Amino acid sequence: MNPIPYGKQNITQNDIDQVVKVLKSDYLTQGPNIDLFEQNFSKYVGSNYSVAVSNGTAALHLSVIALGLKNGDKVITSPLTFAATANSIRYCGGEVIFSDIDPKTYLLDYDSVKNLIESYPKGTFKGIIPVDFAGRAVDLEKFKNLAIENEMWILEDSCHSPGGFFIDSKNKHQKCGNGKYADLSIFSFHPVKHIACGEGGMITTNNKTLYKKLRILRTHGITKLNNDFKNQLDVASGLNQKESITYPKWYMEMQILGYNYRITEIQAALGISQLKRAKTGVKKRRKIAEFYFNFFNGKHYIINQSGLVEGHAYHLYVLEVKNRLGLYNHLLKNKIYAQIHYFPCHLMPYYRNLGYNIGDFPVIEKYYKNCISIPMYPELNENQLKIITNTINSFYESKY
Repeated sequence: MNPIPYGKQNITQNDIDQVVKVLKSDYLTQGPNIDLFEQNFSKYVGSNYSVAVSNGTAALHLSVIALGLKNGDKVITSPLTFAATANSIRYCGGEVIFSDIDPKTYLLDYDSVKNLIESYPKGTFKGIIPVDFAGRAVDLEKFKNLAIENEMWILEDSCHSPGGFFIDSKNKHQKCGNGKYADLSIFSFHPVKHIACGEGGMITTNNKTLYKKLRILRTHGITKLNNDFKNQLDVASGLNQKESITYPKWYMEMQILGYNYRITEIQAALGISQLKRAKTGVKKRRKIAEFYFNFFNGKHYIINQSGLVEGHAYHLYVLEVKNRLGLYNHLLKNKIYAQIHYFPCHLMPYYRNLGYNIGDFPVIEKYYKNCISIPMYPELNENQLKIITNTINSFYESKY
């Protein structure tokens, strides 16, 4: 039997053709495909603006900078996430404040966050970074109202959820990254994600000021000719208002301290091609989730599972099971490669050194002891799904 990974990219001939086309063109970076990728992505998620960057971590870093995070500022986030979410706060010298998850949804628990905020003086916290873990969309409407009351910003970590949505209080679908309830949202285009660019990331927003700031931050803080600065140069050159200097195309100016977080033309071209079948990919993921749910529902060894949730984008399908380690090794022996998402961020040695300890967040710690992510990607066929589920079932039937 061929190995079955927990996730994988799908590269079509059209993907290859588009990349080859770029390799034969005049631009390998800073060309027309980047703008086109941004425009197409905005249409897909429903945002006014998109800014493509080198990876999801860069998207997080630039976002907290654009939102004004400073040394010592406190930001709330989930401990059930890849470390980059919390690390982005630390990059700016901010203080990471973890809050526990809801055991049913695996998402940042609203009541826990609300109680945390209300237990401190107003103004203590600067922002919240909710995480759409596994592809399930956070109810951002509730968090946004809480943020407004406490003068905080919202940065949505949507790396798992392009194509996902939640249903708001008016019964409307709110797509992840559409900018209605988050100041900024970020996405990743790592190979196991819905849209694969090799590496790559995107920031979406409806805020034009933040959009402009992000565009300059990703390119060293450098921009082309600025009219205000041009006028200053004209005055310094002794010109009157009727005269003007024609500046050459190579002119540029560094306005703020920025970074080289650009995405390449190659990655953008691949992203454009992948985006064309993104909706189909999410539909297939939901069908796979339905198969898993129906198979595992009611099984004695299942503690909890991702389940069938409207709007879920199913980057991952998570089971909480008895004897997780035994199952993991059994799958490995049968060439089925599961994964664990995630080791609680607050228990990583780095964050332990900042004062977090075992027992601080009992819900996620209990979840971690039992969680396992089983294969989830659109190209899984019915035969592979039967092999996966039957292999899991046989482990428990033989031991319990």
